[in-house]
Amino acid sequence: MASMFPAITPTAQGMQAYKGPSLFQPHRARQAIRDAHEKKIPALIGYYAGLSSVPITRFVAPMGYDVVWIDWEHTSCNVETMTTMVHETMFMSEGRTIPFVRVPGHDHAAIGFALDAGASIVIPQLETVEQAKHVVSSAKFGTRQNGTRSAPPFRMVPGLTDQNLDGKRDVWQNLNDQAAVMVQIETLEGINNLDAILTEVPDIDVVWLGSLDCRISMNLPANFGQGDEPEWQAAVAKFDATLKKHNKPRAGFCLGGGEELTKMAQDNVLLVHAADVLKLYEMGPQLMAARAAVALKQ
Repeated sequence: MASMFPAITPTAQGMQAYKGPSLFQPHRARQAIRDAHEKKIPALIGYYAGLSSVPITRFVAPMGYDVVWIDWEHTSCNVETMTTMVHETMFMSEGRTIPFVRVPGHDHAAIGFALDAGASIVIPQLETVEQAKHVVSSAKFGTRQNGTRSAPPFRMVPGLTDQNLDGKRDVWQNLNDQAAVMVQIETLEGINNLDAILTEVPDIDVVWLGSLDCRISMNLPANFGQGDEPEWQAAVAKFDATLKKHNKPRAGFCLGGGEELTKMAQDNVLLVHAADVLKLYEMGPQLMAARAAVALKQ
């Protein structure tokens, strides 16, 4: 009997081309983002893990998404669960998928926990140069990049998983060039300060406009982050112009397909295209349709 489900064929390589020397280390995510920005590879396709669910992550990881976005900001997720989700993503995908963790705020320790697990990071609600300097400093080793990150002595096994990627510098210097730092601009103040942020903190790798939060902060209707108000259009235009000025990659949601996805990929290096919470949302209408189908006829 033929299966009722279509076969899923993960991308043969995907982000495996950007693996670190060990799956305990982060991918060369900074390079993957830059290569997508320069159109050397297609835009990365991502899955949004809005629920702190290890089983769901384990199920999705073999599908071969380029990115899994683990939302530690808006879910009741402890450090152990976040770390396990990162490891499930890395190992169950066999390195085809880069885990990104959206950390809960700008806390130095939380940034370290996510990076120590082997993820790249997403920094929410960035508004000022001072905040940008703090979070990038928290993500880097060594004074060359004003780093204040503490080296985890036993996160990697000496001689087994602590290989240096380039064969020259030590593992800590290499890790600075592997994990990516994505920031989310989610207020008008953040948009107005973005030029100064990118000028003074060049180690930011990719920028995401958090349009839902930004509209709410501007006292506009949320409207799923969309609108045609003049002040909103001016804010978006300023954001776009600033990224173009600095030749800085951008990322965003694109839950549609076909021509919409093709168009969005022209300007974005990473597109979140699926989400666990949206699939659960679909169950409500499905239940209503099922009840209607089995309802007793009068």
